[in-house]
Amino acid sequence: MAGHSTMDVAFTPAVRGIQSAKGSREGYARLEAQRPWPDRVTPELAAFASRQTSLFLGTASAAGRPYIQHRGGPEGFLKVLGARRLGFADFAGNRQYVTLGNLSENTRAFLFLIDYEAARRIKIWGRARVIEDDPALLARLAGDTTTGRPERAILFDIDAWDVNCPQHIPRRVGLDRVATLLAERDARIAALEAALAARGDSSAGADR
Repeated sequence: MAGHSTMDVAFTPAVRGIQSAKGSREGYARLEAQRPWPDRVTPELAAFASRQTSLFLGTASAAGRPYIQHRGGPEGFLKVLGARRLGFADFAGNRQYVTLGNLSENTRAFLFLIDYEAARRIKIWGRARVIEDDPALLARLAGDTTTGRPERAILFDIDAWDVNCPQHIPRRVGLDRVATLLAERDARIAALEAALAARGDSSAGADR
């Protein structure tokens, strides 16, 4: 396909060749022409990112050896920093530094966000870099969390993103969410019991 498309980050010539051989290229070519993947943070992406408590960051060495790092935190730990930029605080870990080593020689990176409760996932292609010497930025990204020691910031500049197919995502609910749902249920039960009790007292008073 002539010209540049945001889908080029995933649909390389080799991928397009396989799509043609398997019969899906025509449909994706129409999609590229009519609705290419966005390369900016939209309200939809910002809202989805703000709800995440977990993410997967994919990087690769200069030789192409891939690596995936998991990072987690409270809702909002992945922050929108600009029209095409996301960021999060990187906390002290096992000191292997595979991600840092990869990014020092290859800035291409990938973010995978998944919401198991809603069965929804977003994939983001871009470039990432490590910021070691910006206390103000690190404080902004780390917030008031007390679950670890923030050591550096990781900034992610978006090339393209897409909402992936929800098929086969297992439906799961986190422990914090379960506790919230149970508390809401118990509050509703208590309110109903109180209403029934008040109704009974009122009926008994009317009989006297």
